[in-house]
Amino acid sequence: MSQGHRSGLNAVSSALLAMSRQLEVRDVLKTIVASARELLDAEYAALGVPDDHGGFAQFVVDGVSDEQWRAIGPLPRQHGILAAMLHKAEPERLADVREDPRFEGWPSAHPDMSDFLGLPIRYGDETLGALFLANKLRSSGGRPPDPRTPAKPEGGCGFTADDEELLSILAQHAAIALTNARLYERSRELTIAEERSRLAHELHDAVSQKLFSLRLTAQAATALVDRDPARAKGELQQVAVLAAEAADELRAAVVELRPAALDEDGLVATLRTHTQVLDRAHSAEVTFESHAVRALPAAQEEAMLRVAQEALHNALRHSGAKRVRVTLVRRGAGAVLRVTDDGGGFDPRAIRRAGRHLGLVSMRDRAGGVGGRLTVESEPGKGTTIDMEVPGG
Repeated sequence: MSQGHRSGLNAVSSALLAMSRQLEVRDVLKTIVASARELLDAEYAALGVPDDHGGFAQFVVDGVSDEQWRAIGPLPRQHGILAAMLHKAEPERLADVREDPRFEGWPSAHPDMSDFLGLPIRYGDETLGALFLANKLRSSGGRPPDPRTPAKPEGGCGFTADDEELLSILAQHAAIALTNARLYERSRELTIAEERSRLAHELHDAVSQKLFSLRLTAQAATALVDRDPARAKGELQQVAVLAAEAADELRAAVVELRPAALDEDGLVATLRTHTQVLDRAHSAEVTFESHAVRALPAAQEEAMLRVAQEALHNALRHSGAKRVRVTLVRRGAGAVLRVTDDGGGFDPRAIRRAGRHLGLVSMRDRAGGVGGRLTVESEPGKGTTIDMEVPGG
């Protein structure tokens, strides 16, 4: 096998592996576009995801700077030849996209493009997207082609039949990666809906009990205010305590219901804020420490946050713990989350019953869904430790 052939296979393998590692649809789209542009030595690459009206719901580009993209402005919903790719079952190579009768022009800030290679990304009978490349780079000097140069190989197009075949292989694997990412996001949406339902039920139970006690205590204070002012004062003090507890319950629930600002704050800051709020809302001491943790893929950070929330919920509501410790430490390219409490613990041999009660099944599913693993150590009377490790990306 020649050095060039081996290098090409390695590049294809790396691109396919990069796509398979992504779980978020947006991340998959970006990886597909970047991989196609690099593999086929193109100046520009783009991928459009169709909407239900013949245009694009999403459009991802590579090779165009953020400043250029802002200057270009919003693209028309129907992108001429690009939209036509959504309805074609085969690739298309053009010597000069500007001379095609379907070409409808582009904004003044749009980069100049000539030779073109495009094809649909299909999964079964469904078109998931359309992938486009423009301006095949020359091996000599690594410069984009001059649109004024008349002589080009393969009927005038800089992209060759081999390029077309390679892009077709990439598109087949891209369809699988994109389908898996969609399934993952739908599964996550269902899980979030289940979590919200659980939280709403707990909120109703906890706050209803507090408000019921608050009402009874206020009634007792009203009845005592004339004949026993001292006792009435004590009841009113209890009203204040119950009102504060109800407010804490509401505040803690709202924090869990509100989407975490992982994109803006990152996992470390989000976990620190969450544990601080819980520490104020509960009698148990809740602490958080982190050490040298790098940013992780978005899906892994969200999974770790949700596992931490579930483990903290168990420790604070069910275990009777006085101290709960959360740590997040770097391990290789990934990280390890640990939630430890000094509560009542449980018998791991009864894991089937305990797993349902404590949400261990969903926590394991979350860890496994992002390539990680979850371990649980517990013993009656000796607390519980939950570890979640992810490999990073």
